[in-house]
Amino acid sequence: MTTPGAVPPLWRDRRFVLLFSARTVSVLGNAFARVALAFAVLELPGASPGRLSLVLACQALPQLLFILAGGVIADRMSRSRLMVVSDLLGGAAYAGLAVMVLTGHAPLPALCLLAALAGTATALFAPAMTGVVPLLVPAARLQRANGLLQMGTNTSMLLGLALSGVTVAFVGAGWALAINAASFAASALLIRGLRVTARPRKASSGWADLRDGWREFASRQWLWVVVVQYGFVVAALNANVGVLGPLVAERHLGGARAWSLIVAAQALGTIAGAGLAARVRVARPVLVAVLATFPAAAPIALLALRAPVWSVAAAMFCAGVSSDVFSVLWTTTLHREIPEEVISRVSSYEWFGSLAFAPLGLLAAGPLASAVGTGAALAGCAALVLGATGMALVSPQVRGLRAPGGGGGGVDGTASPASPTPPAPPASSVPGSPREARPAPEG
Repeated sequence: MTTPGAVPPLWRDRRFVLLFSARTVSVLGNAFARVALAFAVLELPGASPGRLSLVLACQALPQLLFILAGGVIADRMSRSRLMVVSDLLGGAAYAGLAVMVLTGHAPLPALCLLAALAGTATALFAPAMTGVVPLLVPAARLQRANGLLQMGTNTSMLLGLALSGVTVAFVGAGWALAINAASFAASALLIRGLRVTARPRKASSGWADLRDGWREFASRQWLWVVVVQYGFVVAALNANVGVLGPLVAERHLGGARAWSLIVAAQALGTIAGAGLAARVRVARPVLVAVLATFPAAAPIALLALRAPVWSVAAAMFCAGVSSDVFSVLWTTTLHREIPEEVISRVSSYEWFGSLAFAPLGLLAAGPLASAVGTGAALAGCAALVLGATGMALVSPQVRGLRAPGGGGGGVDGTASPASPTPPAPPASSVPGSPREARPAPEG
């Protein structure tokens, strides 16, 4: 029973439950796609590492090209409406991919086009998702909310990955892609219930909005340093998960089932990591988040050495724990430090920088594996993760930014002027009482 004056739990907040359910359903489908898309392309006639790299790069490139536009749009209209449109676009793209794989008629240009549409949907969705959370959750509960969102999506990812290998092995990759398409439609229906009102129309142009977002982004050293770090880290991780890891699994570890076990171990680790990050209180959240990136190199190095599946899976579990510690601490820091009215634009620059080298990593992974071998390519990816993370620790703001209640709000221990409490939306904007994570690349 809630005592008078107490804040009701998040699970009694209708809008938080809708958002939580939408993300859980969508990520469940994306878990199928993470395994299915790579093996669907590899199973098609004329499959090659270069062909797989091209399709995945076509998915990643629009995320980079349209993410800034997504941030501007999200700060100018209803963020929930933009999320619905993005889900419908992504669902249509995966439905088309499923039909082509199931019928066996999958020309390369069509595969690339639909992969690009799926990437565009992500570019529009991500900044809106980042911006909608502080509209619905009070500032004091952001870390708890982000942790719960991350835990729910990670549990869903684990379930999806556990089922995806079986689905791909017994009924084919096409049906797994169809499940993902259905999950996007379900997510759109749930998010539609949020009904966050459209933002007041601005007199400024889109270019002016981009400049304002850039000023907010560039003025925070801790922010752009970690984004540059993750530009290299994401390129290495995507090359591993998208191309090099499946190649090693296909040739040396037993195929889709072995790779599904490895990525499922990572998902299990993220559940533990999200639960930990929702409760942990650290004085320097950005420093802890950056340090939590180091374990990501371990499973890549073990794959390079063709280690047994169980050891790679154990390393992926540890990497999953640390990745969600990073994700929850990082997303909560963004919500606390960035003014609400520009958070989607700042988030779009964050995504742009983080994804800057992802298409290059995917494009280069297949040809590089053919030229120097998968082992050497994976070793290079592990070294890139370690080097970029070590360089980020040089920044004084990365080491010094303090959380509220952790000895101060700013880099020097004083209250941070850029840490306003996100205003709650007007009571008339959304039915119900007022109410995740920097997401890793999906799909």
